[in-house]
Formats: sequence, structure tokens, C-alpha cells
Amino acid sequence: MRSLLLTLALASSSLLTGITQAEQVNIYSFRQPFLIEPILAEFTKSTGIETKVIFAKKGLIQRLQREGDLSPADLVLTSDFSKLLQLKEDGLSQAYQLSEDLSHIPTQFRDSENHWLALTKRVRNVYSSKERAGDLSNIRYEDLADAKFKGRICTRSGKHPYNLGLVASMIAHHGEAETENWLKGVKANLARKPQGNDRGQVKAIKEGLCDISLGNSYYLGKMLQDPKQVPWAEAVNLNFPNQEDRGSHINVSGAVIAKYAPHKKSAQKLLEFLAAKKAQSLYADLNMEYPVSPDAEPNALVKGWGEFKEDTLPLEKIAENRKQALKLLDKVHFDL
Repeated sequence: MRSLLLTLALASSSLLTGITQAEQVNIYSFRQPFLIEPILAEFTKSTGIETKVIFAKKGLIQRLQREGDLSPADLVLTSDFSKLLQLKEDGLSQAYQLSEDLSHIPTQFRDSENHWLALTKRVRNVYSSKERAGDLSNIRYEDLADAKFKGRICTRSGKHPYNLGLVASMIAHHGEAETENWLKGVKANLARKPQGNDRGQVKAIKEGLCDISLGNSYYLGKMLQDPKQVPWAEAVNLNFPNQEDRGSHINVSGAVIAKYAPHKKSAQKLLEFLAAKKAQSLYADLNMEYPVSPDAEPNALVKGWGEFKEDTLPLEKIAENRKQALKLLDKVHFDL
């Protein structure tokens, strides 16, 4: 009898261990801990599924390639659209189930083969000096090539994913030849060589180095939370381009289920949680980004910037032009 009880106890222990191992999600995240950890804590609280995360700014895709089918990764969180595309193109993702909990996300923010899903939206705005730029509320991206802005524009590298996506969208709307001429015009209007990040361009406006810059809207919210950067933020207006035609360009963060995910069902549950109202609202509050879910609203500060029209061209259509966008940036020596 004692032997039988011991056997049953061991069997029960093994079963419980198996359940524990199954009820977890291993995450590779390009997104920062301050943003992801509160959301994952809510996921575990709601589902009982534990999460393990590896955070890194770079190198996670190469790590997945090295690990191959032995990779422990279940879900990959990215901070920009280009990495979502790379994960799919490199065969490092697999299709998720387009469940009812995911189908509410607009189609332009979902891969047609269900390999990637956008989780937040970033608008590519035009920042302008309150003192020197005048009223640019009706500005278009196309206007940045106008000679009246000569020596007045600052931007980060044209090859950064945020700018690369914008150039690709210009090709989608106007074709290669017109986009090349536009890039030449923007380059001729630069106040300095492309450098730094989006916040650095706003700092340059405050310092009088330029009057206009390209930048994602959520950086304005982040600057207003940093006492050292509040003067930068207060020196600029935030403009939503192309409001009288196609709308402002949108980039995204997102997620994929890893190709060899050992806990695919749990990864699917996490993906659905990230697309739901609660997590979408947390994204909005923690990083001043716009939700992709129509059920969630922006943070109160962000909402105060006003409603805007966004470009609804599917991200996949824009992505078709990324390689050509890179070639055009090199051709016009944009970063030199």
C-alpha cells in the first residue's frame, strides 16, 4: 500500500509539473521592461499563466536564427513594423488563430496570413517651432520638399524604420520617380546632417538649430514627463500631416508567435490579451501610443491633442516598397 501511494504521489507530481510547464509563455521583447512588465503582470493575474521575458534592444532575431527549432521563445514583441516583417520573411514566425478576440483589430494592422499583429499605433508627425514656424496645421509630408523650408528641417536618419516606413508610403502613394524628387527636396532643406533620435530633433528646434522636424507623437508625451525635456516639448506644436487628403502615416509595434513556440496555446492567449481593451489601455497610458483596438481610447493627454485622420493604406502594401525606399535613400545620399 505504501508503495502504491508513493507511486501515485510521484505520478501526481509529474502531472502537476507538466501542467506548470505548459502554462507559461516565453517572450523575446524589443519593447522596454517598464512598458511590458505591468501588462504581463495583469495577464498572469487574469489567466494564471506565468511569463518569462528576455529584453534586448537588438540581437533577438539573430538569437532566434541561431537557436532554430530548439528555441524556447513563444512570442516576440517588436517596437517597429520592420522587425515584424523581418520575422516573417526569415521564417521565424507562424500563423496565429484569427479568433474572435483578434478579429476586431482593423485589417490594415493584421498580416493577411496571420503571421504578425500590430498592437499599438505611432503617428509620424511634423513638429514645428511655436516661435518661428507659423501655422503648419495643414502641412503635408509633400510640403517638406518646398524650397520655403530650406535650411529649416531636422530629422534622424532616413534609414531608421520610422522614416523608412514614411518613404515607403510615399512610394506607395506617388511612385518612385516622384518620391525620389521629394527626397532630394527634403535633403536640400535640411538644417544639418540627419542624426540623433526624434527627441533630439525637438531639442534642436528649442535651441534654434531648425524650425521643423519629423517625429512620432508619443515622444511629445514622454518629453512632457521628463522635467529636463519639458522645455523642448513646450517649444513646439504637434502637427498631423495630410489631414485634407489621405491622412497621417502610421507605424506600429506588434507581435508574432515564434516558429517553434513550445507553448503555442499560451502564446495565443497572450496575443489575445494584448489585443484586448485592458492591455490596449495600459499601452496607451504607459507609453502615450494609440491603441489599435477600436474598443480602447488614447491616454487623456494624447486625446487632448485632438482627433486626426490616419492613412488607411494597409501596412503590407507599404511594406512592398521598403527595399526600394532604401535604394532611393542611398541614391540621393540622404544621410550624408
